[in-house]
Amino acid sequence: MLMCKDISKLVSRSLDCKLPLRLRMAVRLHLMMCSICRTYRKRLLFIHNLLQRPESLSTETDDSRHLSPDAENRIKAVLREAADKKHSGSAQNP
Repeated sequence: MLMCKDISKLVSRSLDCKLPLRLRMAVRLHLMMCSICRTYRKRLLFIHNLLQRPESLSTETDDSRHLSPDAENRIKAVLREAADKKHSGSAQNP
């Protein structure tokens, strides 16, 4: 039976090439039993997918990510209202 150390290497290798059937089955069986290795695989896949799409790592701002002025004003109003309630509540309870 393969240990977590072996599985982590195989999971990483499987991102670059197709493993033989016997190893794929061993990895799959281990992942069914080991939540730590499942989490490792999930995180490794996330990083791998990010690196496959370098444009997703861009630090340039995208206008579609900004709020509309109307949405921004509604959020500010709700925050002001919550702050006013908090201040008026603390003034009543000295």
